[in-house]
Amino acid sequence: MELAGESMSKVDTAWLRMDSASNLMMILGVWTLRPGIRWGALCRRVEERLLPYDRFRQRVEEHAGAPRWVDHDVDIAQHVVREKLARTKGGAQVALQQRIGELAMQPLDPGRPLWQIHLVENYEGGSALIFRIHHCIADGIALIRVTLSLVDGGEPPPANRAHGGGNEAPEWLSETLFKPFAGLVLRMFEAAGDGAARSLALLQQPTRGVKGSLDLAHDAWQLVADAAALLLMPDDSPTRLKGRPAGSKRVAWCPPLPLAEVKAIGKALNCSINDVLLSCVAGAIAQYLKSQGDDVAGVEMRAMVPVNLRPPAQSQALGNHFGLAPLVLPVGVENPIERVYAVRQRMDALKGSSQPLLAFAVLALAGLLIKPAQDAIMDLFRSKTTAVMTNVPGPNGQLAFLGSAIEQIMFWVPQSGDIGLGVSILSYGGKVQFGVMADTQLCPDPQAIIEHFAPEFAKLSLVTLMLPWGEEG
Repeated sequence: MELAGESMSKVDTAWLRMDSASNLMMILGVWTLRPGIRWGALCRRVEERLLPYDRFRQRVEEHAGAPRWVDHDVDIAQHVVREKLARTKGGAQVALQQRIGELAMQPLDPGRPLWQIHLVENYEGGSALIFRIHHCIADGIALIRVTLSLVDGGEPPPANRAHGGGNEAPEWLSETLFKPFAGLVLRMFEAAGDGAARSLALLQQPTRGVKGSLDLAHDAWQLVADAAALLLMPDDSPTRLKGRPAGSKRVAWCPPLPLAEVKAIGKALNCSINDVLLSCVAGAIAQYLKSQGDDVAGVEMRAMVPVNLRPPAQSQALGNHFGLAPLVLPVGVENPIERVYAVRQRMDALKGSSQPLLAFAVLALAGLLIKPAQDAIMDLFRSKTTAVMTNVPGPNGQLAFLGSAIEQIMFWVPQSGDIGLGVSILSYGGKVQFGVMADTQLCPDPQAIIEHFAPEFAKLSLVTLMLPWGEEG
């Protein structure tokens, strides 16, 4: 008997099974709009632009322990729902933040496609849209692009309604993971072959010689070193932000920063925008810990940073096409210039490693195993990590949706296992938005972290202006 639907890829299966009582694997996003929009118009736009993607019309069914994507008749009223915010002392933004925190721990209906859009019809004179999409559908890079197809003038869904593959490894995975590793193995076999074969190879490629042997040794050593670095990661510093989460969430965000100023600092210090922003994140966390009476001298905090492995040609393909790089943030470094250079040095080391590819391979392996075995593998990462942090470039220009201006775009990445802190950075319309999601057991008020972000950026900007021009630290 032929099974209905399409089998889920192994990596997407791993994300599906990561849901727990303290962390649900949902990507959450928010758009704030002005003026407000109507529910009926929103439903029509979603039907036109989102439902052509297969994954948004499919539910997940388990067959002999293997999940499959199965077509489902979508009741749009069950997926696009109206919200009314509770009145709070802090005003509409605090009420919206509280509601997003509640929805972060409200499971999606497993009998339906794993997504939902919540319309807050009266938010600060406009509207707000809250997106909830399960991570097994796609990663953050893909979902940003897919949701942006909803905007006025947005790109329509591709004709082939591209999505992640099932049992067959997609071409991008073959190119980025299997072929490089297979090539390394093949070169090892060539190096170990008999004398005649090796002599013939040298005659055919006389320039390889010693250089080829050194390249082979370097590649093999790099692979082994990166694997060992993942397997033998030491614990990061114990802080109040690391511990067992209780399963109650709060989110927070701050007014956006001008992207041009971030770029100017990066250019002056010969650092990337990402280096500058992550350094400010480390500084904000340090100031928060000190405000709680904690000593931050020597504190280092490991954050799992997603690394996009998706080729540009598949920018709208769904599924999860990313690896994870363990970045250790120098929280205990007080000097902002010293801190940004420490971040740059550590990011540069990760860029030259195969750790993101190895992490992707671990996720694929986890998806092949039963859930207890998968949990044991994933605990290797989660027990040595305090946060998940991601930086996604958004549109440069201002966007509109159903005739209303999209004033802010924010999103929050899910945390898995015992990780209780998520940090998200998104650029949009020439500004940079910084958001935090935290488990209330570990951080009752993530706004207290947010409030230190802009001052840390201002401090770095001031110190940069005081540096001698034309010199690098």
